Amino acid sequence: MSRLLQHLLHTPLSTRRAFPARVQEAIREAVATGEQNHRGEIRFVVEGDWPLAEVLGKKTLRERALEIFGLARVWDTRENTGLLIYVLLCEQRVEIVADRGLHAAAGTAAWERICADMAQAFRDGEFAAGSVAAVNAVSALLLQHFPAGTEGNPNELPDLPIILR
Repeated sequence: MSRLLQHLLHTPLSTRRAFPARVQEAIREAVATGEQNHRGEIRFVVEGDWPLAEVLGKKTLRERALEIFGLARVWDTRENTGLLIYVLLCEQRVEIVADRGLHAAAGTAAWERICADMAQAFRDGEFAAGSVAAVNAVSALLLQHFPAGTEGNPNELPDLPIILR
């Protein structure tokens, strides 16, 4: 199916079915639990579809994820350890944008593996399991490179996922 059709046929109801309150709460719990053990800050954003002008304008997933990274202020953390998991639901594609502190430590390949696993879970209809597994995988990497210290570990960004459109 063409990209344009994927966006045209997607409805807000499809987004609510894939990410109902119980799935959002499971993601929030996974983020909160992980952030107790590392100094990273995870934001999880789901966008059902894009306005047609953006699809026709050939906007890339990465470009949109970078926009959301800025709009959600994921970059605004004390240690540059913000991380965005961005889901474009109608295409069942995922992009991770890591702040410079995290990206330098973990590298692109690690994020790409997590995105691929999550996208496969979505194709299998496993939105809750795929989302929580991705948050847990990200948290495991963050724990490796940025474990929580004894100097305090404030929660700088909200843990509840953002659902757009």
